[in-house]
Amino acid sequence: MQLYNKIMLYFWLIAANVILFFVSIMCIVEDPRKWWVYYIFSGLAFMMYFFKKWMVNRMKKHLQYLEEQQQKK
Repeated sequence: MQLYNKIMLYFWLIAANVILFFVSIMCIVEDPRKWWVYYIFSGLAFMMYFFKKWMVNRMKKHLQYLEEQQQKK
């Protein structure tokens, strides 16, 4: 599960950067009024990256808490 979480974490980061780069290039080459809306997808990918990072840290803390509870018994 840790490997999956790392892969998905970097997937969202790479996707956000690729989308940001591509949309920026298209805004320069073509009409920016046509392409500015696609920055939303880059923003969503960045949000997914930070959400995934937050959830992974939250799960690590929860598993650590469960382990501490198990050791007390």
